[in-house]
Amino acid sequence: MGHSRLSLSRRSLLKSSALGFSATVLGGPLVMRGSAATTHANSKVSLAVVGCGGQGRSDMSELLSSGANLVALCDPDADQIKKARETAAKNGGDGAKGFEDYRRLLDDASTYDAVLIATPDHWHAPLCKAFMKAGKHVYCEKPLTHSVAEARELRELARRSKVVTQMGNQGSASASLRRCIEIIQAGTLGQIREIYEWGIGCTAREGSAEGEDPVPAGFNWDLWVGPSAMRSFKKDVYHPATWRGWFDFGNGGLADFCCHSINLPMRALDLGYPERLVTNMDRSGQQPPDKPAVEFHFPARGKLAPVKLYWQGDGMPPAAVLAPVADVHKEKDGGVLMVGEKGCIYSSHWNTGALIRLEGEPRLTDVLRHPATKDVPQNLPRSKGHAQEWFDACRGEGRTFSDFDIGGKLTEIGLAGVLAIRTGRNVDWDGETMEARNAPETARFIRTEYRKKWLV
Repeated sequence: MGHSRLSLSRRSLLKSSALGFSATVLGGPLVMRGSAATTHANSKVSLAVVGCGGQGRSDMSELLSSGANLVALCDPDADQIKKARETAAKNGGDGAKGFEDYRRLLDDASTYDAVLIATPDHWHAPLCKAFMKAGKHVYCEKPLTHSVAEARELRELARRSKVVTQMGNQGSASASLRRCIEIIQAGTLGQIREIYEWGIGCTAREGSAEGEDPVPAGFNWDLWVGPSAMRSFKKDVYHPATWRGWFDFGNGGLADFCCHSINLPMRALDLGYPERLVTNMDRSGQQPPDKPAVEFHFPARGKLAPVKLYWQGDGMPPAAVLAPVADVHKEKDGGVLMVGEKGCIYSSHWNTGALIRLEGEPRLTDVLRHPATKDVPQNLPRSKGHAQEWFDACRGEGRTFSDFDIGGKLTEIGLAGVLAIRTGRNVDWDGETMEARNAPETARFIRTEYRKKWLV
């Protein structure tokens, strides 16, 4: 997807407002229920899909195209399983078993090698942990988790286990992102001190909606809510596809897109944890038109200068900043702009379709066809596709480019910004210890408390 293709309906959803509940870090020792399935280079990988909504069906189709053998579909909503069956049938994936409860799928673990997890965010960490302990390779949609501490634990769990992991930030596979990394790390732009992201809102809603509607037949609402705080069902308020506008389930637009938009900057500039998060939003989600919603302040790294990443939210970068990309950028679509001493790179939110403009050049040029950088060595592998990379790695061929260590770090960075939004104050952040030195009230969002009824 290029920088001009952000869905307006998706963007308006991401700009809903305010605060929320949450759920606690996954604890306990690693006790493997099985070992990672052994698959050979020319064999099929048997796949189970957990979360059969629109994103799950899209990811499933890619994996079926990569050669996966679909054996199971799991969702607390029978209607979503039905839709996934219809999608699978168009892609050669007939005959999968249906499961309402993922725990019954765990009981049937001998029938599949790998799991795609595409549920709402609040279920990501419990499911990843359960299936990794069962020895299954896991592909999980972004963001990797719903809280900072969950992301840290999954990173550590992935390092200790033998399964193949991949987070679903699909722009990681683009030749554009990988070429940008090579060009930036070669010093072509000089020091980069400022990054701007605009076109993606930040806020979500606290608590729950008023009123109650009948739960549709075939939908286990209690299981869908799962580890989060229970509330009454309201039609078209949480499910399907509207859950991201509630902090209990999705943490809003910053959490949604941090693993896309911050992906290139983190990799290219070797960004660690931000040391300070500055929010210009009030508790109602309003922000001044001339200031970003959240500022990420990253410290210097060796010879690399400190970096400020401005997540503009509902605002725009200053006109002077936008001047070098004025001939191509569309205000409603936004994107990511990395500003260096010697030029800039402008990409979509997904870090695809990047354009470069060096000092003295009259216009932006496709980063893949820029004559002034043609001699910068290509040192990163090129990809056949994000899903394909995971599928091949499950068969022992190569490695994933966005494993849970990388994906978890991206998630931690983005969710640190969410802490500032949810508390309505600036945060002095110690990423290593996962503590806000000046804001102890963030603790309940860093390590949150589960409702344990549906957990293994």
